[in-house]
Amino acid sequence: MKWIKLLLSAAASVALCYILNFRQGQVPPLGKFLNPFAGFWLNNERMDDLPSELRLPGLDEIVHVVWDDRRIPHIFARNDHDLYFAQGYVTAHERLWQMEFATHGSAGRLAEIIGPAALEYDRFRRRIGMVYGAENGLKAILADSLVLTNAEAYAAGVNAWTQHLAYKDLPLEYKILDYHPEEWTVFKNVLLLKYFAWTLSFRSNDAAMTRARTHLGDKAIDELFPILPPFVDPVVPPGTTWDFKPIRLREPATKQSSSNPFGQRAVESAPSAAATQDEQQFVGSNNWAVSGKLTASGNPILCSDPHLGLTLPSIWIEMQLVAPGVNVYGITSPGAPGIIFGFNDSIAWGLTNAGSDALDWYELKFKDESKREYWHAGQWRSTTRRVESINVRGADSVVDTIIYTHHGPVVYPENEKPFDSQVPVGTAMRWTALDESNESIALYKLNRARNYYEYRQALASFDGPGQNFAFASVGGDIAIVHNGKYPLRQNHQGRTISDGSDPSDDWQGWVPHSQLPFAKNPSRGFVSSANQTPADPSYPYYLGYSYAPHERGARINDLLKQKKQITPEEMLAMQNDLLNLHAKKLLPTLLSLVRSHPLSEDEKTCLRELEEWNLENRATLIAPRVYESWWGELYGMIWMDETDSGRVAQPGRDVTTHLLLNNPASPYIDDKRTERVETFTDLALASFQAACSSLQKRLGPFGPAWAWGKSRSTNIQHLARMPGLGRMKLETNGNHNTINAITTGAGPSWRMVVELGSSIKAWTVYPGGQSGNPGSPHYDDFLTNWLEGKAYEVLFLHSADGQHERIAARTLMRGGE
Repeated sequence: MKWIKLLLSAAASVALCYILNFRQGQVPPLGKFLNPFAGFWLNNERMDDLPSELRLPGLDEIVHVVWDDRRIPHIFARNDHDLYFAQGYVTAHERLWQMEFATHGSAGRLAEIIGPAALEYDRFRRRIGMVYGAENGLKAILADSLVLTNAEAYAAGVNAWTQHLAYKDLPLEYKILDYHPEEWTVFKNVLLLKYFAWTLSFRSNDAAMTRARTHLGDKAIDELFPILPPFVDPVVPPGTTWDFKPIRLREPATKQSSSNPFGQRAVESAPSAAATQDEQQFVGSNNWAVSGKLTASGNPILCSDPHLGLTLPSIWIEMQLVAPGVNVYGITSPGAPGIIFGFNDSIAWGLTNAGSDALDWYELKFKDESKREYWHAGQWRSTTRRVESINVRGADSVVDTIIYTHHGPVVYPENEKPFDSQVPVGTAMRWTALDESNESIALYKLNRARNYYEYRQALASFDGPGQNFAFASVGGDIAIVHNGKYPLRQNHQGRTISDGSDPSDDWQGWVPHSQLPFAKNPSRGFVSSANQTPADPSYPYYLGYSYAPHERGARINDLLKQKKQITPEEMLAMQNDLLNLHAKKLLPTLLSLVRSHPLSEDEKTCLRELEEWNLENRATLIAPRVYESWWGELYGMIWMDETDSGRVAQPGRDVTTHLLLNNPASPYIDDKRTERVETFTDLALASFQAACSSLQKRLGPFGPAWAWGKSRSTNIQHLARMPGLGRMKLETNGNHNTINAITTGAGPSWRMVVELGSSIKAWTVYPGGQSGNPGSPHYDDFLTNWLEGKAYEVLFLHSADGQHERIAARTLMRGGE
């Protein structure tokens, strides 16, 4: 018995040692993780501090970092190399885990960290060519000595921070996930750019539009999916004249039609639901610039608020970079050298997603099952193969062979279960993000631009993702450019799956940068964009058809047309505007159709809420919840029969609203699945009653739980979805169609207002904080002000030696051992 006890005790000790020192499934080694001298206990606010002086091999000269009261680093260097070295070092200190995890995601390498659960995500990233595209982007950087030198300096700065990190110094997420940071490389910078390209331009409804062409016919396609939807006020003011001779395009040999559609085999083998045109716009933004003629000070004002998925740590980090020839302030993505949104001492700029079509699918005809050859231009062409090896934590590596054509990769050669249901089977993908490009030189030049000419010169190198760059200068100019690398296509090309065997269906080159839609100093005194259609039908090139609905853009323009003596405070208030322009347009008609019908007491209560509504999507109000539910029910009743229960592309909100207001007797109103002929009145009443009933079932009796902020709360999740590290159930104002476009998981990721006078004044805020450490008070300390629509006045410094009450600390960086 004595020996048995001894053996059991020894076995227990061995088991305990094993548990404490080795990972158990998703549980990190508990011995290391709970160690009071090295574990998670050390991930508190002490990790925020940098010493007042550092010796950093790799620096050429002294660098001063001035930290203000919001933990914004103001970096002063004597040359570009040291500037970007210091930026890399400081960014890694604040956000190392975030920047590295993002590049792993972009490269399809999350399974190395998480295990088999991330395998399909990784496989999809490899199949759409994220690594292939980044390799092409790297070629452009390697050919540009200036950009390469800066990127290498940035990488050296990151590695200067990471190379001496012990386990105890690692950010919390490394300890939870039990892995260590890698060496930072220039290639990782490129992967971040490709991540943004995927976020902002990898979207396509081609498969659903192909079904729609067959299901509804050519006439319906033109009617329901117009190039310029109703109500839209384009980015470039209507009536703008185009001072160039457009390139003449060749017509495809065979024009697509409902009787001759390409891609039927591809879409029939993938019976997925289609996204609506509005759902395709899952990200958006606002920007505008106002001439000094309309402002109280006589100085131009620029405003910018990009709408993206919200996470903690925040997608952005705020900083100032100063060296000979540059003094720039703004935000960048952790891991990207320079500033992406911001201003210098001469100009300011802000971006919105262009939304133009950068991705097409081509149906292929393979010679045989080997898929070694495909038919194109009257002959068999050879495919190439790219072998991707995906390392999987706790399992064997997975080898995936991807077929490439001259169009691009074949994402799903067979009818397998897709990671992305919008990808048609058996088609090749042509996507601009896979081409060689050098956006880094564009940002470098933009950070240093002094006037309109230099701003346009910088943007000539910015291929993608396509963006509307708003601009204002101290010299008094304002402008906007629908910027990017856009293929030359006929109007009917690229909306549905194309014929991969016909060379006349291939892209025919690129829209010249000088011929992109733009406006400079328009007579109305402002420029603006909100992801809407870039230009009216007089613009000679086809850029796309699936842009954001009209409401945000129209509301911005309406307000700017009304305002005189504009102040920065008014502009910040305008960024937080909550008016629901869609409801303003449609609700009076809906109410008039429902009032005269018998309603239950609960339905009458809902009706009274709507009748008394001020049309704002404010968190405390119930009416927005009732209206949005009503609209959702109505929209479904109109289109689910025409669109085969959602498999066919569904028209956008603008087209639907215009139809209801201007053609209420349209045959589209009738539900073809029933014997009777429904009218607009029938649908308005039925959808209202369905909405009221649905809300009662989901939220309980009419009351506080129905308030907009409670019933549609916003979640800012941790980047890796780690429980407890995000900020959940935030009761927020706004909606996707208000200027303050906050939704359940996305919204203004940055708000900036800049007044460009003899001295620059600016106000900024974003939903997070500078530190990536969840134990730091600076992890999310900007969030309350962001929720309340407030912003911080920027400390824009011109010298590292100056004194200011808002300066909290200083770090001196020296080269040497």
